Amino acid sequence: MAANLPLSSRRRRSLFLLLALILILTFTLTSLLSSPRSPSSTLSSLTSTSSPPCGSLASDLTNGHWSNATTPRQPLYGATCPFHRNAWNCLRNGRAHMDAINSWSWVPDRCAGDRVSRIDPVRFLTAMRGKKIGFVGDSLNENFVTALLCVLWSGDESARKWKRKGAWRGGYFPKFDLIVGYHRAVLLANYTWMPVEKLGQYPEDEIKGIYRVDVDVAADDWNRITKFYDVLIFNTGHWWGPDKFPKGKPLVFFREGKPINPPLGIHDGLNVVISSMVSYIEKEVPGKTLKLWRTQSPRHFFGGEWDQNGSCLFNEPLKEHELNSWFDPKNNGINREEREVNEIIQEAILGTSIELFNLTHLSEFRADAHPAIWLGKKDAVSVWGQDCLHWCLPGLPDTWVPLLT
Repeated sequence: MAANLPLSSRRRRSLFLLLALILILTFTLTSLLSSPRSPSSTLSSLTSTSSPPCGSLASDLTNGHWSNATTPRQPLYGATCPFHRNAWNCLRNGRAHMDAINSWSWVPDRCAGDRVSRIDPVRFLTAMRGKKIGFVGDSLNENFVTALLCVLWSGDESARKWKRKGAWRGGYFPKFDLIVGYHRAVLLANYTWMPVEKLGQYPEDEIKGIYRVDVDVAADDWNRITKFYDVLIFNTGHWWGPDKFPKGKPLVFFREGKPINPPLGIHDGLNVVISSMVSYIEKEVPGKTLKLWRTQSPRHFFGGEWDQNGSCLFNEPLKEHELNSWFDPKNNGINREEREVNEIIQEAILGTSIELFNLTHLSEFRADAHPAIWLGKKDAVSVWGQDCLHWCLPGLPDTWVPLLT
């Protein structure tokens, strides 16, 4: 039939089909680009279904609630995981209520009452065969990577410790040729201690020295591995406070080797460093690498800071109506800093290839899931106070893992 059409008619028909195809492709691309993505949809495309799995959308991380299972699920790993860090090994340290801590499941509002499924370690290892996953940041990213290593170890117990390429710690899974590494860089930018005797402008009775922060220089701990990993997950924020850098040992910010004038306070310095590190990541990390920036993991010190008898001896998660009194800067929440830092992060990565991995909201509820006084050493609490910052393992970070995958 088409062969019998006049040449001009065939051309018009071909032009119409071409325009229709262009419109369809344009609509499809627009839909994909405008739809919020979560790391779950990009880290491993294991299935292709019309209905995204529960926990796979960005909105699943910020809209939901915790549900207590009638019969607690047994964790995928126990106290014998070789990747444990002593202070977070709450099973070995005898932390009370561990069954309760691990009985809570995150239920996204979208999922009609279904909870986020736990990770299938072997399936994930198979999907990521031959890949390298890197974490860069402070001890909260170490907390995260430890959970990931222990979960994956349950699927490949031949895994062994790995510390090459300057990694602080990590693991290698030989059956799947998978590397998971952690690079400790608490400020992300390079910083060095300069004692007062090298600083003529600071009176000795007022200051012991400064920590010089070069806002435009990535820390040595990770600036050599930007092209090594297939996935990179960044964080910073928890070190940016007077408890880490008091008046006698302040942060002083430099750019292009010279002090920034007028001098920046910690909050403004954090803003400048994050923006600078985002630019560095965009320039130095290959486009094919999946880049994620993890939002703040909330603290739950109640009644004081870590060195002021702050406590987190809670037996269940916080209620929805309690969150703002803890975290909202408008209400001067006692742990408000994490939301303030998140605003800086979100603004800095807007329009870049770095994706936001928002773990803050679902973690804000879990005041019950910290090591608290069960730290594995007899005098740890008297020296360091309760740990209401890091998380018990197994515990909450095991919920982060399937959201990542």
